[in-house]
Amino acid sequence: MLRIPYDTEAFPTGTVANGHAELAVTWDDILWAAVTVGRPSRHYVFRHGAASMHEAVFRWSLVRMALEQTGLHASRLRRTTAAKTLDPTEKGAVNYFLGMTFCKLFAAKLLNTPWLLHLDVFRPGLNPVLTGRSRPDLVGLAHGTGQWHAFECKGRISPPDATTKTKAKNQAQRLVSVNSTPCTLHVGAITYLRADALHLYWRDPPPDSGRGIEVPMAGAAWMHYYAPVLEAVRSVDPGALRRDHETLITIDGADLKVAIHPVVAKHLADREWEQAQQASRRAEGSMANNGYQLDGIKVLAGESWTERLAEPGIAEEG
Repeated sequence: MLRIPYDTEAFPTGTVANGHAELAVTWDDILWAAVTVGRPSRHYVFRHGAASMHEAVFRWSLVRMALEQTGLHASRLRRTTAAKTLDPTEKGAVNYFLGMTFCKLFAAKLLNTPWLLHLDVFRPGLNPVLTGRSRPDLVGLAHGTGQWHAFECKGRISPPDATTKTKAKNQAQRLVSVNSTPCTLHVGAITYLRADALHLYWRDPPPDSGRGIEVPMAGAAWMHYYAPVLEAVRSVDPGALRRDHETLITIDGADLKVAIHPVVAKHLADREWEQAQQASRRAEGSMANNGYQLDGIKVLAGESWTERLAEPGIAEEG
C-alpha cells in the first residue's frame, strides 16, 4: 500500500476528522482516479479524429511520468526526475492534472463521493458565467445520500501558503447548487510536494453567503465521466461491452488492465450515460465484491508501476 499524508481543516462533524493523517491507497486506485475525472476529453474536442484510447493513455502516462514509488516496499509517492526537468508551463499542466486526480481519489475514499465532473462539462449552458477564473473545478455526487459537493483542486510543487489556501476555498464557494440542490461541502483541495513526496491539504469552513454558480445537471453529462475508459475498452475489444461476464482489457504499453462491469457496460454501449451511472449505484454490492470501484470501473496496475521510472538514454554500466 502507498500512504499519502494529508491535513484536514474545518470539515463539519460526521465527514472527515480534522487534523493530520495518512490515506492508504494502491496504484489501482490512483489510475482509476486519473481516468475518471470527468471533463471534456481531447477526443471529444477533436471529434472528427479517429476514436481511440488516446485520452485514457494520455492521463495514465502523465501519472507515470510525474510520480513513482522508489522501491517495492516504499510507501510514499515521489516526483520523478523527468517531472523535475519539465519547463514551467509543462509543470503547471501536470500539477493541475495531479491536483484533480488526487482530489477525486480523496473524495471517493473519505467522502464517499466517487462521481466527479469538471465544470467545463456544463460550459455550453453556463457561459458567460464560467468565463472568469474564480470558480471551482469539480462538482461531485456523493454515493447513497445524493448530496452534491464543490471542489477547487490545485497542484503545487511546494507546500501552499495562506493565500493559496484561501483562494482555493473561495473558488469552491462560488458553486451554490446543482439542479437547485444546495451543495453540502465547498472544498478547497491542494496537492503538493514536500521534499518531493506527495501530500494533500483540504479545508471546508462554512460557506459565505451570496449568489454564485447554479449548475443545471443533465444526464448526458455522465458521458464525459465514462468516455476515456469506454474508448479504451472499445478500441481494443468492442464486443466486451455486450458480454454478460467480466472482460479484462490489456492496455498495450501502459502495463495495466481495465474492465467495465457488465451491468454498466451494456448501458455505455447504447450511449445511455445516466442509466450507466444509476446502474452502478444500484449494483454497489456486486461492484465491491468483484474489485470494482463504485462507478463500475476496474483498473489493475502491473508490476512496473511499483518500480522507479527508467530515465531514457542512460545505459547502466556492467
